[in-house]
Amino acid sequence: MTPLRCTETFFSRDVLEVAPALLSSCLVRKDENGLKRFRITEVEAYRGKEDLACHASRGKTSRTRVMYLQGGYLYIYLIYGMYWMMNIVTGRKDEPQAALIRGMEGISGPGRVTRHLRIDKSFSGENLLISDRIWIESGSAEVPYKTTPRIGIDYAGEPWKSMPWRFLAL
Repeated sequence: MTPLRCTETFFSRDVLEVAPALLSSCLVRKDENGLKRFRITEVEAYRGKEDLACHASRGKTSRTRVMYLQGGYLYIYLIYGMYWMMNIVTGRKDEPQAALIRGMEGISGPGRVTRHLRIDKSFSGENLLISDRIWIESGSAEVPYKTTPRIGIDYAGEPWKSMPWRFLAL
């Protein structure tokens, strides 16, 4: 069976539904070297304005405006002046949510993921439904996973820093 590109319906659900579903999916990257598929193994959920670890908690800005789009877009931002972070926008329009891609088979760490895929700011706002250079293909079956608190968000305080919204494929 040929893998199918994920649809708007897939991405338009709540991030707490989409994040674990991404673990059974493949991220597909097409560049001058051809087409490569990577099984997603680790993601973190960021859930709207109320989640103090989510960039949208600070309101809509030029940086976060893509998070307010309908699910299915990429939200890319730079941290520490050197690492691009790749997030998949989920949910409905004007309900900002996103899933950070933290790992793929053989690649651990969100900065390593984007470096390996050669993702930069030019991908921010990319529509995964129609892009010819990056998309997500649905998995064939659910993948067993575990949850843990998210990483590096102590600044958000409780209860946000302890939410078990990091999903890891087993």
